[in-house]
Amino acid sequence: MASLSTTVIGRRSGAALSGPLMRGSTPVLAARFLAPALAASSSGSVRGISSSSSSKRALAFDPNDLDTPGARSVAPAPSPDGTTRHNWTREEVAEIYNSPLLELVFRSATVHRTLHPKNSIQLCTLMNIKEGGCSEDCGYCSQSSKYTTPSTASKLSDVEEVLVEARKAKANGSTRFCMGAAWREVGGRKRGFDRILTMVSEIRGMGMEVCTTLGMLTPEQAIQLKHAGLTAYNHNLDTSREYYGKVVTSRSYDDRISTIGNVRDAGISVCSGGILGLGEQADDRVGLIWEMSRLPEHPESFPVNALVAIPGTPMENNKPVGFPTMLRTVATARIVLCKSIIRLAAGRHIFSEGEQAMAFLAGANAIFTGERMLTTPTSSWDQDKGMLERWGLRPMASFEEDTMQAHGAAGEAGSAGKDKSSDLTAAVAQA
Repeated sequence: MASLSTTVIGRRSGAALSGPLMRGSTPVLAARFLAPALAASSSGSVRGISSSSSSKRALAFDPNDLDTPGARSVAPAPSPDGTTRHNWTREEVAEIYNSPLLELVFRSATVHRTLHPKNSIQLCTLMNIKEGGCSEDCGYCSQSSKYTTPSTASKLSDVEEVLVEARKAKANGSTRFCMGAAWREVGGRKRGFDRILTMVSEIRGMGMEVCTTLGMLTPEQAIQLKHAGLTAYNHNLDTSREYYGKVVTSRSYDDRISTIGNVRDAGISVCSGGILGLGEQADDRVGLIWEMSRLPEHPESFPVNALVAIPGTPMENNKPVGFPTMLRTVATARIVLCKSIIRLAAGRHIFSEGEQAMAFLAGANAIFTGERMLTTPTSSWDQDKGMLERWGLRPMASFEEDTMQAHGAAGEAGSAGKDKSSDLTAAVAQA
């Protein structure tokens, strides 16, 4: 692998890059956008570069995010044989997270390019099939019945209404279609659940990956979803175990882990991640990734959400999460959860195109796109397809990732991935 080296010039002269870059591959992103996205001005702030920069915010930038005082130059590495590690210590994950930012991104990019298809991004679309009226008290959520928010309770969508949206998503390049219902749990909703099973079966018949997020599941319900053709089930841990009680009280952390176990035992891929900007500290972001690494199987995908503060919720006045926090989280997750797909989810639209490109460089390889994401805005298909084209990235096919090929019918999956153990050993040694 060709080397990627960076040199950040002092504040008075701006920032620049030096060293060889891999032409025609993701690290070339750095040549165009790393410098302006991370260059500190004399006031210590930066502005991301975007095709519509007037709509993007200026980001407060902490110079300590570039080089954390006291951080070692060499942090713990993933397993050198290319397998996932389940014995990470929290201290090891913290050491990775707190390492100098540019070094962290270089290391995560090395792991990413060794274990995942180069320059490939999956486009996912999420439809709200049952909005509002949820009995949970998640402090960030506009769909909770505990708060007065812009969301209104709706009935479960009809099957054909959902299929129309799935066809639209597929026509626009999305290969995973996700459906969310604002329920605490599936129990006691037999007719509604049967309707969702039909939706899953029909969408899978289109050749798309299908994901649902419906709240807590029993083992029997998970098996029914598997038989209907469900690809993945989303059930986020949200944050660290220690901070979780300040976000949600109506469902325990172990309730969430139990549902994840039911999904995994049914043979469905687990999609589980968290939300940044809940008021948590860096150690809570470390704790979230560490908890994921301790699961019997790492999640197939790890969505990273940036809080979109909703009026009427307890977190309506939370400040937007800064991009360095997002970047550190993505890069750390890529190293620790080395084979998981890292999905940029809710709140992605607050970051500039240049910042999103840095996240792709660090290891993110999926985005949610379309008209909206549950109750929050997202970038449109046309915007995102234009962004991918500008960066030389390509949309990922359904079931392309090695982690997803077991879920594709014969002929659906991409070509089988080769054994990349020796590649990762060499890459980690070079990094």
